[in-house]
Amino acid sequence: MMAQLQQDNGKLDLAPKKFNMWLFIFTSFMMFAALTSAFIVYSGGNKVHGTKIILPQAFLYSTIVIVISSATMFLAGRSAKQSQFEKQRLFLWITTALATAFLVLQFYGMKIMLVDMAVPFTNPNASQSFIYVFVGMHLLHIVAGLALLLYTLTRNFKTIGQPMNLFRMEFASIFWHFVDIIWIYLYVFLLLNQY
Repeated sequence: MMAQLQQDNGKLDLAPKKFNMWLFIFTSFMMFAALTSAFIVYSGGNKVHGTKIILPQAFLYSTIVIVISSATMFLAGRSAKQSQFEKQRLFLWITTALATAFLVLQFYGMKIMLVDMAVPFTNPNASQSFIYVFVGMHLLHIVAGLALLLYTLTRNFKTIGQPMNLFRMEFASIFWHFVDIIWIYLYVFLLLNQY
C-alpha cells in the first residue's frame, strides 16, 4: 500500500517538471526568434550591415552529426518504450557521443571564424556580434542537453521503475530534439545571411 502511494506521488510530481521544461523550451525559442528578428531589423536587407563572414564547413558537419544524434535518441526512446534496456543504453551512449562531437565541432567552427577567418571578437560589426550571441546561446543549450543526456544515461544503470525511466527518456528526448531544431534554424538563418 505504501509503495503504491509513493509511486502515485512520484507520478504526480512529474507533471510540473514536464510543464517547466516546456516553458523553458518556449522561452528559449522566443529568445532565438527575437534575436533573429533583431538581426533582420538591424540589417534591413542592407549588405553594408551584413555579417561579412562565410560559415565554416565545421558547422555543416555539426549539423549532420546532430541530425544523426536525434535519430539515435529516437531509437533510444523507442527501445525504452519496448523495455529493451540494453538497446536503450546503447543508443543513449551513441547519442551522448554524437552530442559531444557536435559540441566539439561547434567550438571548432567558432575557432575558425575567430582565428582563421580573422573575424574580430573584440571589435566586430553589430551583425557579427549577433552571430556570437546566436552561437554562444546555442552552446549553452548544447551543454545543458549534454548534461541531461549524461544524467539520463547514468540513471539508466540504476534500478528504477519503468514510468520514471520513460519520463526521463521523454524529458531528455524532447530537450535534445529542441536543441537539434534550434541549431538547424540558426544554421539555415546564418547561411542565408552569411555575406
